[in-house]
Amino acid sequence: MRTVLAISSLFIATSLQALESESRTELPPQGMDKAMLGQILFFDKTLSFHGNQNCATCHNQDHAFIDVRDNSAERMVSLGDDLKSFGKRNTQTMLYGRYVPEFHFDEKLKEYVGGQFWDGRALNLQEQAGKPPLDPLEMGMPDQLSVAKRLWQSPMHSRLLTQLYGAGIWEKVETVYASMEDAIATFQKEKRLLAPFSSKYDKSLKGEYQLTDLEQQGKTLFFDKNQTNCSNCHQLHTEVDHKEETFSNYRYYNIGVPSNKKLIAHNQLPEDFIDNGLLDNPRVNGDVNQKGKFKVPTLRNVAVTAPYMHNGVFNELRTVLLFLDHFNNPERKLNPETKQVWSEAEYHPTLAKDDLKAKPLTDQEIDALEAFLKILTDERYEKWLK
Repeated sequence: MRTVLAISSLFIATSLQALESESRTELPPQGMDKAMLGQILFFDKTLSFHGNQNCATCHNQDHAFIDVRDNSAERMVSLGDDLKSFGKRNTQTMLYGRYVPEFHFDEKLKEYVGGQFWDGRALNLQEQAGKPPLDPLEMGMPDQLSVAKRLWQSPMHSRLLTQLYGAGIWEKVETVYASMEDAIATFQKEKRLLAPFSSKYDKSLKGEYQLTDLEQQGKTLFFDKNQTNCSNCHQLHTEVDHKEETFSNYRYYNIGVPSNKKLIAHNQLPEDFIDNGLLDNPRVNGDVNQKGKFKVPTLRNVAVTAPYMHNGVFNELRTVLLFLDHFNNPERKLNPETKQVWSEAEYHPTLAKDDLKAKPLTDQEIDALEAFLKILTDERYEKWLK
C-alpha cells in the first residue's frame, strides 16, 4: 500500500494504490501544469457548498471577469451560492491582478500598498484564491476540510494534485488547501488571458492604432498632473507609455464615495451603515486612520466593468468623472443619475482632500477623458462598449 490519505479521521482511509486501481488511472492531459489545473479549479462548481457556483460565476471571462448576473441587488453586489446571501462590496475584475504587489506598509510613503480585495485583506493572489470558497456570502463551504474532501473525491483533481504537488499533500488539510490556492493563483499569474494588454491604448504604443484627437486629448489630460489628478493614483510606473501600465498605484484612499442607500436597504443594513474599508484588514491592527479607505482599482477595462466604486453606487463611467470633478467645480452640482445634489461622503474624517484637488474640467474635457478611458478596453471586450 502506498501513502494513505491522512487528512483527518473524518476521511475514509483510502490508499493511492486503490486510487490507481479505479478510473483514476488515466494519465493527465499532455502539457498539464499548475496553471492549467488552476484554470480547471477556477471553473469547478463542486468547490461551492450547493455545487452551483465557481470562481467564474462572479468573474465571467466573457465580460472582463466581473459578475454580470441579474439579481435583486441590480449587480451592485454578487449573489452567493445559497441564492439568498449578498456581499456588501462590488465585485472587481480579476484582470491584471498579478501586477498587484503583496499587501505591505511602505515605510517611505507611510502608506499601505497592495493586497487583494477592496481592503487588501488577502496578502496576495494565493491567499485571495482561498477566501471565496469559505465565505458564507460567496461559495459557502464550511471549512477547509470540506473543500479538501471535494478535491479528493474528484478523480481528476486528486490525480492532478498528487502529480503536481506530491502525494504528501494529502497528509494535512492545510497542504491540500494551500495547493488549491497555489494552482488558482498560478493560473492568474501565468495565463495571458488574465493580462492580455490588447487594448487600443496598447496598440497605439506599438504603432498599430492611431488615437483620435479626442482620445489624445484625454490621454494628455490624464497624465498631466498640472491639469488633473488622475495619474496621482492611477499610474503605476513613473514614465508615460510604459507597456505594462495597469493604471493603479495600489494604495488606499477615501475619495468621498457616498453611501449606496439602495444597497443598504437591499441588504437590510442599518441606515447609518459605514463600510470600514481598509480598517477591516486585520494587518492594519485596528488603525482607525484607515477607516473608509479603499484600494485604487485598475482602470483597464473600466468602461465595461460597471457599476463603480466599492459599493456600486454609480452606474455610468461619466458619472464617476463628474463626481470627481465636483470637488473642484462649482458647476457640478447634481448627480446625473439621481438628479439630486451629490451626497456626502460615506465617511468624512479620512477624506483625501489634498489628493482630490485639481483644476475644474469643462464638459469637453470630460468627454476627452471618457474617450481615453474607453480605449483601455481589451480587444475581447470592446463589443461591450457603449
